[in-house]
Amino acid sequence: MKVFRWDNDKNEWLKKNRGVSFEQVVILMEREDILETIEHPNQNKYPDQKIATIMIDDYAYLVPYVQESDEIFLKTIIPSRKATNKYVR
Repeated sequence: MKVFRWDNDKNEWLKKNRGVSFEQVVILMEREDILETIEHPNQNKYPDQKIATIMIDDYAYLVPYVQESDEIFLKTIIPSRKATNKYVR
């Protein structure tokens, strides 16, 4: 089983400003409740980074992350109107 890590200060900021948390993302990722996973489009700037699209409360979020052999480091959680339109509406 993979270990999930993240920046705690970033997590507090996400809770306060976006109303979502890395804990919510981990639950969804552990259940493999992911709508889509893609390579980050800018691999030169963000090497080995992937982006998972997940759904929280009927809204889609993009979650950039880096996966090592035994851990997944979550970078941030970005609300996505475009992905919400694609998967919900």
